[in-house]
Amino acid sequence: MSRWKELPAELHPQVRQLIVRLRKLKDRGELSTRQLAAKTGYSARSWQRYLNGRSLPPPEAVEAMARIGGDDPTRLLVLHEIAAERWAEGRVVTTGAPESAPATSAHTPTPTDQQPYGRHLRVAVTAGALVTALSVSAALLLAVRLTEARAQLADDRAATVAAAPATVSESLVPVIYTCRLEQRDGRWYAGLSRTTDILLSNTQVGLEVAEAQCLLHRAGTAPGEIDGIFGPKTRRAVERMQKQNGLIVNGVIDPPTWQALRKASPK
Repeated sequence: MSRWKELPAELHPQVRQLIVRLRKLKDRGELSTRQLAAKTGYSARSWQRYLNGRSLPPPEAVEAMARIGGDDPTRLLVLHEIAAERWAEGRVVTTGAPESAPATSAHTPTPTDQQPYGRHLRVAVTAGALVTALSVSAALLLAVRLTEARAQLADDRAATVAAAPATVSESLVPVIYTCRLEQRDGRWYAGLSRTTDILLSNTQVGLEVAEAQCLLHRAGTAPGEIDGIFGPKTRRAVERMQKQNGLIVNGVIDPPTWQALRKASPK
């Protein structure tokens, strides 16, 4: 069981509930953040921010975690949607000024109370200062969010470059992999990967995806070009193959689907 850091006290309870749920799924799978990065496509540093409450994970990361941990993705995505609303509200509320700030308290009448123009001027100045403060706070909040987004994008790009093979050449022409089909011990291989259990789904890239595309083509559910990119055509090909083999039709290449691909006879 991981020894988790205490979550920030200012987190909304529904945001905290989502993060605690994700932590339990990680503990259930006994996965490190590096293993999560390899299985989901999001960097280890990104998962550290997500699981410590410093950044809200995107819905794709939540869905991937649900599938890895054997949880219901739909229920977890609903929880994420609610948490995202509370996350946005919480960031705005923390920069706001107290509602009572512009209010004036009761006081003993003085000669200035008989001067309405002076009182109106003070109210206008106070309101102007409040508007200025809110504008500056909103600008600072926007700058912080942009910085966080850029940092996350840089981490995700770095992880993708380090963990996944190139899918385009230096001339920006898509890479097309060659299938070298062979059968060993009753299983089919295409010469790109020997995995039988890694989870593959939308937007993932790499040799494992190209291996699955080769096996889908051999099984009679061609996914299009063997480019190592898990896109809509590959997902539809996976669904057709799962339906033909009596598997759960979810468009995700999981261990049962790998087993069927390795053993399937050409259609």
